[in-house]
Amino acid sequence: MSEPGPHIRIAAPEDEEALGRLDRATWSTLHAVKPRDQPPYQPFFTERFGPRDHLVAELDGRLVGYVRVGFPTPLDSNTHVRQIQGLAVDETARGRGVGRLLLRAAVGEARRQGARRITLRVLGHNTPARKLYEAEGFVVEGVLPEEFLLAGEYVDDVLMGRSLLP
Repeated sequence: MSEPGPHIRIAAPEDEEALGRLDRATWSTLHAVKPRDQPPYQPFFTERFGPRDHLVAELDGRLVGYVRVGFPTPLDSNTHVRQIQGLAVDETARGRGVGRLLLRAAVGEARRQGARRITLRVLGHNTPARKLYEAEGFVVEGVLPEEFLLAGEYVDDVLMGRSLLP
């Protein structure tokens, strides 16, 4: 009998502590542009991004990933676009399709909300994430060369997006 796959759902307020731990555990210069968080830790949910803006993945009864989907700007003229503003998968759950399912769920949620496009930003050296995004229909729409200085290396900021129209 095969193991049940990941279950994706909208985050709940009681997920905050587990999401904060996951976020800190998955921190890496492969994707993070801010320094590693230090205690005392800020709340995971903020005024800008609450539980409703996160889809979470559960596997074997524990939270193993999340994707944050929000508006790229506060402008009314931009409300037809959603942006993936965070994606993390616990190291123990990698290679099991969790990231792909979260990404597909984010696309589905953006469509459900009536969005026409979905975008994201990814660091140029994050090859695994870029391959996943490309496999799911995202294309490079722009590159900001050497936008970040991380661990002594200049890193490109790659802008990707895709249409949500049928």
